[in-house]
Amino acid sequence: MKATLAENFDQYFKIVLADTEELKQVSYRIRHTVYAEELGWEPLNSKGIEVDECDPYSFSILLKHKRTGDFAGTVRLVIPPNTSPNSKLPFELHCAETVQKDVIDPDSLPRGRFGEISRLSVPSSFRRRLDEKNKPFIVNDIKDENAFSDDERRNFPNIAIGLYLSVVAMVKMCNHSHMFVVVEPRLCRRLERLGLKFEQCGEELDYHGIRALFLLKRENFTGNLNPEVLTLFKLLEKQLVLQLALYPY
Repeated sequence: MKATLAENFDQYFKIVLADTEELKQVSYRIRHTVYAEELGWEPLNSKGIEVDECDPYSFSILLKHKRTGDFAGTVRLVIPPNTSPNSKLPFELHCAETVQKDVIDPDSLPRGRFGEISRLSVPSSFRRRLDEKNKPFIVNDIKDENAFSDDERRNFPNIAIGLYLSVVAMVKMCNHSHMFVVVEPRLCRRLERLGLKFEQCGEELDYHGIRALFLLKRENFTGNLNPEVLTLFKLLEKQLVLQLALYPY
């Protein structure tokens, strides 16, 4: 019997909350490797780290490859605190003018009750296909309701999907109402096939390719996930809840 997606993922990877300065630095170094060294989207830093003004109120997640101990990717959840009205999400800093306020007006949402998934990055050694080397992460196209082919099961599970689901688990535990992300529209179409129903809420802009602002509402965090992806989500949620139980997020 073939291993399920969750079983396969659990065999190779585990989620690690970057709750120490050492682990945060690991996340920043992965981001520098991907966004500065490999893609050239950010300037090189002599310290080998990539940080910005949002990191002081961000929460980073790492994906650890069990056999080697290497970190296979990272992502962060940016949460502007309600005590600091001048603290902005990345999209508020860089593309606020594109927001479609007839879809959602971020100014109407209570600060601290929503966040933005940002800086998802996977080192090239864990990005399988050479023809996609200029992308910070890969989400495989899903062509049917089974979500993953037999061939995909025989390989590592999709790292980016695990990172996305981990952030959704964190957002759910934080009791947030909305999660935002700026990505390529075709990526959201692929995520939708897994059951993550993001809604476009920003005009398209050209930034390292065509991108737009999307939102995921609380009722869509897990309600549409197909059964196999939901099982993986529950695995990741279980791993995270133990790490978040005493963390002052």
